[in-house]
Amino acid sequence: MPDMIIALFLTTLAGLSTAIGAMMVFVMKEPKKHFLSPALGFSAGVMIYISFVEMLPDTIEKVGEGMAIVAFFMGVMIFALIDFMIPKDYNPHNFFRVNNSKKEMGSETIGNSSLMRTGLFTALAIGIHNFPEGIATFATALSDINLGIVIAIAIALHNIPEGLSVSVPIYYATGSKRTAFKYSFLSGVAEPVGALIALLVLMPFMSDFLLSMLLAFVAGIMVYISIDEIIPTAHSYGKSHVVILGFILGMFVMAVSLLVL
Repeated sequence: MPDMIIALFLTTLAGLSTAIGAMMVFVMKEPKKHFLSPALGFSAGVMIYISFVEMLPDTIEKVGEGMAIVAFFMGVMIFALIDFMIPKDYNPHNFFRVNNSKKEMGSETIGNSSLMRTGLFTALAIGIHNFPEGIATFATALSDINLGIVIAIAIALHNIPEGLSVSVPIYYATGSKRTAFKYSFLSGVAEPVGALIALLVLMPFMSDFLLSMLLAFVAGIMVYISIDEIIPTAHSYGKSHVVILGFILGMFVMAVSLLVL
């Protein structure tokens, strides 16, 4: 039971990190975004490294290569299906780009309903994306608490710009920072909800085999998220070399931490 509580706690922290992005509308006169580039690169480096070096090999060792590959690509395909079901304009991998001034928003002005619609649909899309991420974080933490902490941090880093992508258009549409924060915060709640559903549905059937398969499944989700969503978003926020350096640093830190743990 303590392990489940810790896993749920980590998942909640990861999901509600969207609030950090949302808070930028409070603490900054005009949202800045350049720090997100290396942070997202770092997050992708951590997730890809741990997927291929730790999680997938661990599953192969316990259930065999064939079953591990099936679980891995099921994770990829299910998340891809979710991705393709969301309209392009509101999909998190096609983020509403955060500009540095209202003037740069083009002809859109405060009170424009199209901006509000963009923010609300982006919040819904991010909530749908966060649901399987919650299951991923919870399952990883339940299997290995140290890996769970690392994954929770990586997911949290990638949730920051998601919160920003919701709060900024809603703020410009309504002029209300509280409203912008509320919807951004709610979009992150889907992550701990995903963990709760995993707890209620999967725990009665939990076994070493199922947990191992879940790890490979989660690895597939994380690789897809990193390649399809995090890395392209990181490039949109800064210079390519900064993204690559963040990516390499993420892999290096993960490699060192796995040696130490």
